[in-house]
Amino acid sequence: MLAYILLNCMPSQEKNIIDDLNKIPEVIEVNGIMGKYDIIVKITGDLPDEIDLAVRKIRSINGVTSSYTMTAIYGQGGSIDKK
Repeated sequence: MLAYILLNCMPSQEKNIIDDLNKIPEVIEVNGIMGKYDIIVKITGDLPDEIDLAVRKIRSINGVTSSYTMTAIYGQGGSIDKK
């Protein structure tokens, strides 16, 4: 399974949050972005429960104020590549 998570953060906390995100095994890519959201995170897991656990870990990071999770639909142009 593959999911993307858009995060809003407390001002000036992006670097700390990105450092914490990179410690989560399910996280395969993290990028700071400009616009309505501050960070985009790409996560993967073999089971839905792994995605749920990763999302809970991400939402509990100090400085994350909100999140929006989108799961990928296979067969519509994407593939899953692990690190």
